[in-house]
Amino acid sequence: MPIKAYYNATVSSFLKEDAERLLGILTTEHHHALEEQQRWAWLQQISILRSSLANQAAGRIFLEFYIPRMGKRADALLVAANIIFVIEFKAGASGHTSVALDQVEDYALDLKNSHEGSHIAPVVPVLVSTNAESRPILELTFAADLVASPVGTNKSDLGKLIDVTCAAGAFPNLDIDEWMATGYRPTPTIVQAAEILYRTHSVIDISRSDAGAKNLQETNVSVSSVIDRARQKSAKAICFVTGVPGSGKTLAGLNIATRRSVEHHDEHAVFLSGNGPLVDVLREALTRDKATREGVSKKAAEREVRSFIQNIHHFRDDYVGNSAIPLEKVVVFDEAQRAWTRKQAASFMQRKRGQPDFDMSEPEFLISVMDRHPDWCTIVCLVGGGQEINTGEAGISEWISALEIRFPSWEVHISPRMVLPEYGSKSQVEQFLASPRVHSDEHFHLAVSMRSFRAEALSELVGHIIDNEPEAARATYRSIEVAYPIYLTRDLSKARTWLRSQARGTERFGLVASSGAQRLRAEGVHIKAKIEPANWFLNHSADVRSSYYLEDVASEFAIQGLELDWVGVCWDGDFYHKDGRWVCQNFKGTRWQFVNDESRRLYLKNAYRVLLTRARQGMILFVPRGEASDRTRPSSFYDGTVKFLRECGIPMLD
Repeated sequence: MPIKAYYNATVSSFLKEDAERLLGILTTEHHHALEEQQRWAWLQQISILRSSLANQAAGRIFLEFYIPRMGKRADALLVAANIIFVIEFKAGASGHTSVALDQVEDYALDLKNSHEGSHIAPVVPVLVSTNAESRPILELTFAADLVASPVGTNKSDLGKLIDVTCAAGAFPNLDIDEWMATGYRPTPTIVQAAEILYRTHSVIDISRSDAGAKNLQETNVSVSSVIDRARQKSAKAICFVTGVPGSGKTLAGLNIATRRSVEHHDEHAVFLSGNGPLVDVLREALTRDKATREGVSKKAAEREVRSFIQNIHHFRDDYVGNSAIPLEKVVVFDEAQRAWTRKQAASFMQRKRGQPDFDMSEPEFLISVMDRHPDWCTIVCLVGGGQEINTGEAGISEWISALEIRFPSWEVHISPRMVLPEYGSKSQVEQFLASPRVHSDEHFHLAVSMRSFRAEALSELVGHIIDNEPEAARATYRSIEVAYPIYLTRDLSKARTWLRSQARGTERFGLVASSGAQRLRAEGVHIKAKIEPANWFLNHSADVRSSYYLEDVASEFAIQGLELDWVGVCWDGDFYHKDGRWVCQNFKGTRWQFVNDESRRLYLKNAYRVLLTRARQGMILFVPRGEASDRTRPSSFYDGTVKFLRECGIPMLD
């Protein structure tokens, strides 16, 4: 995706432009009602820039430069003397607030990480608080990736800051035309993506389009084609979309539900998820964003948001014990592999919903509800491999069984990757794929992680670690270690210090641990203390409830489907390495018990798989030393794990 800005010209041309003509260009590109305050701000920015750039005529200036990952625009961007300046104005401000400095640093980091042409170029974030006091121009401090620490200036000193920086720098040649021609590959968090999608009803500006990544647009087009055919033929269809952790399955599902709702109101498309924390976080994020943008009450904003994202269990319960036909013609089920088995669903319905005769798996019941439509409908199932972490989660097998036994007339569209072991019974899936009513489509698989924009091989590395393949893990880690740092430590305080030192701007960091990591309590990690997901994931760094404080720790249940920039994974004796294999334990009462049941062992392995794939930029693994006097925390539960992780190539921080 090419760069975008309201205005783009050489500095020499910009200096000659009439201010009113520039204002007209900005106004035309704005596409929103123009407030007088914005008009005044633009005129002031134009005036300041024209007086500041007299010595940089060979450069290029962009006004209202679009930042796709954040869905926002930087006030100005200047490319001069092989340096990229990201400039944000605060008209009338007399000081440089931390919030404003974080904002412009976030813009610079996004450009560095998401725009190919900026990967090796120096980027300088500049905050112009127009009425701030003049201060001496200090030498800039550049990080290893050549993003400078944010610098604050005022309307009078901006030109001097730019000139001094350009004169002092000796950076490799940056061809401006080539820089503009390179692609923008944004990788927003799911929260950022949902906010942008909810505003614009499109993933075009936030999806990657590079040849190495599976384009979300291709998946959306393929799924939409199935829905359109089902509607035209009055048929019933189900789609299974697979993907590696962080590949954009949830984003694809949100996009499908949103676009169908906008373009086909009568379909009443809905996005359903059984992931309670994900639903809570997305709803809260969209509610806050909508209330702020539109100036409506939070309660009013929440009413609309709740109809866009629903909890699958509430949807299910609405149709238990009745024969009502659902309003929705298109439903997107997120994390379909987590739907309950017959045994788990029946037990819950009998105990919690007063349905003694309930005898269906959750997939069977959900399909049966949609099957009540007399004409057509479509179900879209988003399936993650190796993501089952709860007792009674069925994987994909229950969906296949239900379709084979009860719903033979349904058309099935499936990702060919479902034959891989992490998606369930290979023989069952292969046999199912051979059926003439099953249509395979490679576009139904999202193969590349977008969560780890620095390390697309992260999910492969984690798979090797969990599958006890140290040589393969070591080879994979060597391919990503420069771009995606991972360290080991036996000291939790050092892990916290490392996390704080890595994050810049508003990059989010936090601690995670397995729900079974009960003996980490001796280290100050209280996994049984429940977090409030919306506060933990969304609140600012000064809020003690936020992830930034590194006090509350999120389990695999709280963080599945979500992500942070930097993660500290706290490792306990529930999953430890000894004598060349992984040992699974459960802490009950006052002692550990071996886990022999194969399904429970799988859930525990998947718990660590989830925890190890939550970081977008890097992580640190904290494995305690244990305590000889405490039989619940012997060093043998931890030393073997550290030894194995070292064999996988992970270096010690200490």
